[in-house]
Amino acid sequence: MNGSVWKDEELVRKFLDGVRGSIPFAKEQIEVMLRLIDASLKKESVHFIDLGCGDGILSAAILKHYPKAKGILIDFSEPMLTQAKIKLKKYSNQIEFISADLGKSEWLSHVKRDNSFNLIVSGFCIHHQTDSRKKELYKEIFRILKPKGMFINIEHVASSSIWIESRSDDMLIDSLWTFHCAGGGRKTRKEIVHEFVHRPDKKANILARVDDQCSWLRKIGFEDVDCYFKSFELAVFGGRKPRTKVYQKNRRILI
Repeated sequence: MNGSVWKDEELVRKFLDGVRGSIPFAKEQIEVMLRLIDASLKKESVHFIDLGCGDGILSAAILKHYPKAKGILIDFSEPMLTQAKIKLKKYSNQIEFISADLGKSEWLSHVKRDNSFNLIVSGFCIHHQTDSRKKELYKEIFRILKPKGMFINIEHVASSSIWIESRSDDMLIDSLWTFHCAGGGRKTRKEIVHEFVHRPDKKANILARVDDQCSWLRKIGFEDVDCYFKSFELAVFGGRKPRTKVYQKNRRILI
């Protein structure tokens, strides 16, 4: 099972305590996400799915920005779901938590009863799937989105060369070390490098280039597809489901 290491409670704790806060441009990524939602949904009520919700960081931003939003948070890591429930306790009457594996299409059975989702987001999750499963998952997302709904993926993507990958690693390591030192840690940068290179979740990553993934989304039928933000291997990309085509008396009406 891809990404099964995230079922380990100790690994989740170490990630949330020592890594999550060090992700470069995390604030900017969320700001881009919210800007896209504002522009796409405008005055519509937000009904979202958070795929691979982790500790609920994306859902927390959405619920704070849209106080009447309703959502479903899906993850297969029980430790992550536990942290998300704690973080989002005050929104408990607006959200539902589901334990499901995105590596299998069965996750759809939990949400297909409802066709009102106009937003699907995911953060650093889908890169654990094979490329073939990524494509399938993007098709499933497209299928359950309402017309004019939006998919936004904040993701770890592949570099286009070894040299660029090295620059990306340098940025991540510098950010990890800065975060560690700011918290009073005494590890050297060399020790941080060793931990980064030998991190237990590394083998669970199956990275794909963002331009390839955007191409897959376009072929599926998404429009306004783009990489909206990128810094080395950190990207925000996605697209919108086109408006429904209705044919009436030889006229095509978009709704």
